[in-house]
Amino acid sequence: MRISFLFCLLLSAMHTRSQPPIPDPWPLSVIRNVNVLPMDRDTVLRNQDVWVRNGIIEKITGAEKKGSRKDAREINGTGKFLMPGLAEMHAHVPPVDNLAPMKEVLTLFAVNGITTIRGMLGHPLHLELRTKIRTGEIPGPRLITSGPSLNGNSVKTPEDGPRIVEAQKEAGYDFLKLHPGLTPETFAPIVARAKELKMPFAGHVSFKVGVQRAIDAGYATIDHMDGFMEYLVPGMESVSEQEAGPFALYVGDRADLSRIPSLVEALLARQIWVVPTQSIYEKWFSPAPAEDFISRPEMVYMSPQTRAAWVNSKKNVISQPQFNKEKVIRYMENRRVLLKALYDGGVGILLGSDAPQVFDVPGFSAHDELVYYVLAGLTPYQALRTGTVHAGLFLKDDRMGTIRPGSYADLVLLSANPLESINNTRKIEGVMLQGRWMDQSHIAQTLKSLEKK
Repeated sequence: MRISFLFCLLLSAMHTRSQPPIPDPWPLSVIRNVNVLPMDRDTVLRNQDVWVRNGIIEKITGAEKKGSRKDAREINGTGKFLMPGLAEMHAHVPPVDNLAPMKEVLTLFAVNGITTIRGMLGHPLHLELRTKIRTGEIPGPRLITSGPSLNGNSVKTPEDGPRIVEAQKEAGYDFLKLHPGLTPETFAPIVARAKELKMPFAGHVSFKVGVQRAIDAGYATIDHMDGFMEYLVPGMESVSEQEAGPFALYVGDRADLSRIPSLVEALLARQIWVVPTQSIYEKWFSPAPAEDFISRPEMVYMSPQTRAAWVNSKKNVISQPQFNKEKVIRYMENRRVLLKALYDGGVGILLGSDAPQVFDVPGFSAHDELVYYVLAGLTPYQALRTGTVHAGLFLKDDRMGTIRPGSYADLVLLSANPLESINNTRKIEGVMLQGRWMDQSHIAQTLKSLEKK
């Protein structure tokens, strides 16, 4: 059931006007007199010059009063705030035999300050796309990609899974994506072969597999907090998947929150990271009408077909006889309590919103996700860490997620301080993507070119 929800709602591409090319990087750039959020600590470094050479932060110095340098591109940061680019760790790139719609999605991420994405529904052409991004032939966020998912349709026997694992390892995908529909009998051989080949796996927890077995298997990330609510609801052994509803929507209101510490302990023991994708559930499952979301300005970047599919999907959920407004509100409150408890308990949380999916437009929805983290009780600094420092820790890349010498020049210039209000992450004055600078004018022009008729 859940596979059909997620597979059928991917972005459908339509023709757009030509996009302005992302500018080529300068060998040397300097962002002058800017307030820096280093993100390795909760502070603001006031009035700094940030020097970038060949896509890497070279040095950070006190603002110089001397004249401009002819050999450097100078960016005025006076009164503005510089933070690391965000990593969207549950993204979707269209799984189609055409680079054009892929480039559109990458561009939407980039102009919103998303400088790294983890693609969660792979396609053979994504391997070529990843290479072209690395070489600079196609400017875009750094791409980490899974292969096509392993699910109840692609893995029907215990022998199917290991063959797919071997093929995806040979092809060069970064990790395996697990979707619903697996059983204990088909899941175990996948895990065994993946571990033999040192191939990470991540994604959904199939209902019949259950979260305890998933944790014991050693997922790299469990996404959507899938299986967590089922773990917290007493008596789930006598509840069918259909009765529970998608992501335990129909039973999650009666979660026993006193069981959260044991879940936290299990996740910590296996060092499993969590990508909540809270945004999609706050929009898709909330009792609020579809019109509240489909009228948002960013919907102009989705095709009419996609928008209609999203509206129909939401209406289908809230029209079900099992859908109870009061119970769904409690379900959503329980998800927020769980998210906060996971963070406070030391479980690694990664920013991810599942875009493009129901009312989640690429790039824009990552900022929504940050808002929902704060609504769950995280501070703005804690929320920002999920998309910056935590991504670097998860990927074991100390050049990601901070502003310090040696870090990637993946940067976002804001007109206001996001540590004071998380909504300020949307106030983008410019984005530097691997040394390529996009100013506010370029971003506006690019977004105009991506509007759908």
